[in-house]
Amino acid sequence: MSQFTRFGPTKGRIVRTSASGVPYVDYKDVDALRRLMSVNGKIYSRKRVGASAREQRMIAQAIKRARYMGLLPFTNATL
Repeated sequence: MSQFTRFGPTKGRIVRTSASGVPYVDYKDVDALRRLMSVNGKIYSRKRVGASAREQRMIAQAIKRARYMGLLPFTNATL
């Protein structure tokens, strides 16, 4: 469900809210987290993702957790 602005289409939000209304990012949603990383495994900046500072911290923490659990790679293997 992306919306259009005068600059073009916007991306969908990665930050969801729980039933109690608390925002969170699921570290097990690997497909959504991959869209927030470059091909080499770097986390995209706030400006590129379009997240607030708090959301960017949650995104970075979720990516780091997924890396630690082995769901996402730390770097690209073709260095």
